Amino acid sequence: MSVGGSDSPELATAVDGAAGSVYRRLVRLAAPYRGVLAIAIIAMLLEAAAGAAFVKLMEPVVDETFISADSRMAVVLPLVIIGLFLLRGLAGYIADMGMARAARSIARDLRTGVFAKYLRLPGLRFDSEPVPSMLVKLGSDSDQVSQAAVDAAKVMLQQSLQIIGALAVMLWTSWRVTLAVFVLGPPLGWLMGKVARRHRRIGHRIQESSAELMHAADETLSGQQEVKVYGAQAGQRARYDALAEKNLKLALKVESTRSLSSAVVQWMGAFGLALLLFFAAREAQADRLTAGGFVALMMAMMAVIPALKQLTNVQGMLQRGVASAQRLFAVLDAPDERDEGRQPLARARGELVFDNVSARYPGQEQPALDAVSFSARPGTVTAIVGRSGGGKSTLIKLIPRFYEPEAGRILLDGHPLDAYPLSDLRRQIALVGQRVALVDGSVADNVAFGELGDVDADALAAAIADANAAEFVERLAEGVHTPVGADGGRLSGGQRQRLAIARAILKDAPILILDEATAALDNESERLVQQALERLMPERTTLVIAHRLSTIEHADQVLVLDEGRLVEQGTHAELLAHDGLYAHLYRSQFRDPGVA
Repeated sequence: MSVGGSDSPELATAVDGAAGSVYRRLVRLAAPYRGVLAIAIIAMLLEAAAGAAFVKLMEPVVDETFISADSRMAVVLPLVIIGLFLLRGLAGYIADMGMARAARSIARDLRTGVFAKYLRLPGLRFDSEPVPSMLVKLGSDSDQVSQAAVDAAKVMLQQSLQIIGALAVMLWTSWRVTLAVFVLGPPLGWLMGKVARRHRRIGHRIQESSAELMHAADETLSGQQEVKVYGAQAGQRARYDALAEKNLKLALKVESTRSLSSAVVQWMGAFGLALLLFFAAREAQADRLTAGGFVALMMAMMAVIPALKQLTNVQGMLQRGVASAQRLFAVLDAPDERDEGRQPLARARGELVFDNVSARYPGQEQPALDAVSFSARPGTVTAIVGRSGGGKSTLIKLIPRFYEPEAGRILLDGHPLDAYPLSDLRRQIALVGQRVALVDGSVADNVAFGELGDVDADALAAAIADANAAEFVERLAEGVHTPVGADGGRLSGGQRQRLAIARAILKDAPILILDEATAALDNESERLVQQALERLMPERTTLVIAHRLSTIEHADQVLVLDEGRLVEQGTHAELLAHDGLYAHLYRSQFRDPGVA
């Protein structure tokens, strides 16, 4: 979206309508905290009443203490003032804590709800939305909602109640003067409405710009070695500078709106004070206003001006919160993974059949898979090879239903995959990929992961030993209880891979998927991992995406994919004798080990 985009009436109407629905939805999210909010609002009412009472008290303070010189009132009024400020301070504390409790709880509910929702979204969502954008939603967007709910809502309520209290004092003291000052109401309301609409229009673009900035930084910093080696620092820096400049311009638009509106409010306040002084003097000349009444009017007016200024300043914060809430609600409203299966599945035999399966990524004309058919039986190894982009990863992601086929059927034990509940289907599958997903916990936490968490120590130790991981685990300071660090950062690639195999051994699933599990390992690590895999694979239906073709020479069948089509199928020896694409890839790899 362009930084200098036009602010059309149609856009303003659409954004205002969307903002209204977000407000209503946030109110529904506050329902569980009605009690706390009610206490906070009552405390705010008491705080505003105490403030208004103090302003009104200035009338007897001036008239009785200074003009009438009443000695008794000179003692009583200071005590009353102390009591009012004690009440106001206590009420303010209760209001602040009540609003904070409710609003931070709403933000927590949104954050945990969005995180849980991401875990239920289809795999395609993770292809279309980068993880840094998801982190923005879970981080700053949730904080913006919290900030709007706490600070903006609190300021709006407190300052509005303060204005109402001050106006009540003014009407009580002199309704004629107050009505004369009310002429400023309509233009002030119009100004605040314009400010709110402008903040809403810019708020969405600021959030999108922040996500783009984070994504660009994540890409560059995560690949800093390639950036340095290929001399891409200048290009990446220029790209980031352009995005930062765009973000700056949007931020300056917000600040310009806030500053101008604040200045206009102060100017209108000064004009109001001038009107008040003019009409108050006329009322005093007519003996309808005392000196104390004039002081009360002046103090009430002086209380209204900063309250109005804060109300205009809070628009930016509030609208950023609304924009963030809209982004979070867009995630919460996205459709979940389809999970309509009703066929229970305790343990599968593991017979897989692909029947003319086609798959396509959104927005792409070329199918990722095109009418692929094959079967894989229990106790066999099916290797999947081909050039990069041939559809290998797409094929295996269809089995746990991370993706859904566009056409054709995938059967497990004679039933379509979608006939089974997703949880039952995925219990039948163990996955070992090139990139091992480890959590920031102990070795035991990462092997006995998820539903495996209640296994006994003997089974855990056996899985670690079978994965050839015992030799390094036993050398760790705390054994299986040693923390592995964020993303397994304290372990080598081979060690992480062996923990992933131990996890798969412990799961004992009838279907095993190996996605280039040894591609990034050195020779010694590959040997240990390969030995562990040989213990894991028997009696299972194993599908292997192979990087090194020499590792699949003993596979029961080899599938050769090219541009989404199954172009060859057979054993290693048969395909070499056929002298087709597989034979070409095999010979090329021995000439150049980097060829996949």
